[in-house]
Amino acid sequence: MNALDSQYMARALRLAERGIYSTSPNPRVGCVLVNQGEVVAEAWHQKAGEAHAEIRALEIAGARAKGSTCYVSLEPCSHTNRTGPCADALIEAGIARVVYAMEDPNPAVAGLGIEKLRAAEVEVDGPLMAQEAARINAGFLKRMSTGRPCVRLKMAVSLDGRTAMPDGNAFWITGPRARADVQRFRARSCAVLTGWRSVSMDNSQMTVRSDEFELADEGLGDRQPLRVLVDSKLQLQSDARFFKADSPILVANLIREGEGDLPHISYLKTEAAAEHLDLDDLLQKLGDLEINELFVETGSELSGAFLSAGLVDELIIYMAPKLMGSDARAMFELPLQKMAESLPLHIKDIRQLGGDIRITAMPEME
Repeated sequence: MNALDSQYMARALRLAERGIYSTSPNPRVGCVLVNQGEVVAEAWHQKAGEAHAEIRALEIAGARAKGSTCYVSLEPCSHTNRTGPCADALIEAGIARVVYAMEDPNPAVAGLGIEKLRAAEVEVDGPLMAQEAARINAGFLKRMSTGRPCVRLKMAVSLDGRTAMPDGNAFWITGPRARADVQRFRARSCAVLTGWRSVSMDNSQMTVRSDEFELADEGLGDRQPLRVLVDSKLQLQSDARFFKADSPILVANLIREGEGDLPHISYLKTEAAAEHLDLDDLLQKLGDLEINELFVETGSELSGAFLSAGLVDELIIYMAPKLMGSDARAMFELPLQKMAESLPLHIKDIRQLGGDIRITAMPEME
């Protein structure tokens, strides 16, 4: 592999990112076809149930696909699910070479697509830029390897680490650019999770508000993820504003299972852990529902429970340049007593959004 291979693969990865809001529960995949130094087609997977990136590229290229090199951000699939096997389509089209970014973690594929191509005497090279490819599909990889979604935990805080005033008022800690960024994270997620106390306190709906932040031109459209409400004892009042938005809601609890009184509401009964809902069991059940990315936006108690249980893959902290004082509410309920109990973090990224700062961090695993 050479510099040109990396250049074309980088393009395939950028194409894959165009499906960031729409491919769930499928992975985001981009594809570039190059014949004798000329790009004859490029495509990305746009929506689950529709043509994969390779199939769309082959349709665009037509007869020019024969003898070309296919750069694809994920190993071509070898099985029939909602669509046919991409490996077979590439072989039938006369593709001479396939360069892939990373192997598909799906056990139904997991190297079988590569084997099928090589058995048909197609030259196969890879992995190439696997780390970048894995970043784009972190949730899909996590679900395929563990059965659970990738968990991002978001908090908006003051410079002194406070999330609300003593009376619960938190509007608005951060500015419009930071709040718009939260909408992007909601829209790219398969599900957004919150707790009943947070919803009751803030009177929130937890929906994607792309129009409010002028984000429709970024491809969010009317995308609404599943809203997961953690309400162990079903305490949130049925007339709450949260229930009035008609996008799907899943109420995780210890009492009830099945459909709700309204068509967009259903109930998921989970295991109990010390009189509370077992978050590990909840994540496993969400994985069974093909949730790749879970965006957690909730209060200090539930956020602290996720962290204490080691269930957070990534922290997204929006920090505003203001002080809210020692009586304001803390970021997490983590009753640690000794320095040895502190939770170390690895800072991945720091950037400014208007007057606020976004910190992206990962808990360091032992």
